[in-house]
Amino acid sequence: MTYQALDYDVQDGIARITLNRPDRFNAMDRQMGEELYDVANRCSSDKSVRAAILTGSGEQAFCAGGDIASFVDNADDIERLLKEMTTVLHAAISRFAWMDAPLIAAVNGVAAGAGLSLMSFCDLAIAADTATFTSAYTRIGLTPDGSSTYFLSRILGTRRAMELYLTNRTLSAGEALDWGLVNRVVPAAELGQAADSLAGEIAAGPTRAYGGIKKLMLMATNDSLESQMERETRLIVEMGASRDGREGARAFVEKRKPRFTGE
Repeated sequence: MTYQALDYDVQDGIARITLNRPDRFNAMDRQMGEELYDVANRCSSDKSVRAAILTGSGEQAFCAGGDIASFVDNADDIERLLKEMTTVLHAAISRFAWMDAPLIAAVNGVAAGAGLSLMSFCDLAIAADTATFTSAYTRIGLTPDGSSTYFLSRILGTRRAMELYLTNRTLSAGEALDWGLVNRVVPAAELGQAADSLAGEIAAGPTRAYGGIKKLMLMATNDSLESQMERETRLIVEMGASRDGREGARAFVEKRKPRFTGE
């Protein structure tokens, strides 16, 4: 598939996904949603992918939310448009959330509305010191989409998530770090290098074990303590019998660095 609204590249076990509508602040339209869904399927099915980076093109925006101009242009058919857009976007997010390879958000600028949702579902987030974060949905009379009500409430807690939704408060990169919304803030000029370095470190690790952790974390608040511990038992047994699990144990005993293959 040839992409128009984003770029996709895989090198050295790292998938790089770049939202590419800089003239529209990388705003989400139907085409971008469809392309992101295609990329999510490719990325989650490619065993060579052991880490992924999601970022935006240009210096101004990671993703400024939905393309509101397209909502106005399709006002008479807005219900169908929003159903189509959220269907493919939400399917893409589900694929990314359940894939083994961790996904890193490299937030290079404004993350608003759907952009805030996109960075929220990523497993880790690094922000440029120039980045800002805001919900913005209620500013135009809408409710959130793109999974943010699921992930933000878990990352920030209900009170802070509600504050973002109800007041449309804009967080600076430093505030986002203080709130726990991002893991790290770096100078804007160093964002790409920082994301690449972290992705490279992760890509050399035990990919299946990372996937197991992602699954456990996604389900941790949805069931009883005993059910969650049973999942932990099943997954650690599976990982212990895996190639990387065996290699990790041998390396520990032999006092050397493990050579993980993602298997």
